[in-house]
Amino acid sequence: MQKNLLFSALAALVLLSGCSQNTQSKEQVEEVVDGYEVYKKHCQVCHVEMMKSQEALSSLDTLSAPPMLEVSTHLKEMILVKGGDEDLKRELVLTFIRDYIVSPSIDKSMCHLGALDRFDVMPSFKGKLTDAERAAVAQWVYDRYEGIEF
Repeated sequence: MQKNLLFSALAALVLLSGCSQNTQSKEQVEEVVDGYEVYKKHCQVCHVEMMKSQEALSSLDTLSAPPMLEVSTHLKEMILVKGGDEDLKRELVLTFIRDYIVSPSIDKSMCHLGALDRFDVMPSFKGKLTDAERAAVAQWVYDRYEGIEF
């Protein structure tokens, strides 16, 4: 009787641990998204990855949207945090990007007025990107251009 009880308890433990491992594996798969790959698949069509200010100005007629370096630089300049808390600033920029990707609007836009006149507001990617993809590309946009001047 004790052997059956012990065997049942062990079997239940093995089954439960297998279920939690499967759940963790699914969560880990969702979390592992390459922001650069998301950029290449969805953003690169309009946003040039690397273009400095002078080159962008001389190429305005051929650009569909501001270069991603300009987007990253401008957001970091516009979103200010009292006391200079860089971690909080980073989180606010990432939150803005994740939200703007699915709900872009003139009211939310932090673009220069000239950029809005030239390019208008970007189209929404609502339903086209997962939360994990939005988070990954937001992190990529922030980190990719760290220390690079537009």
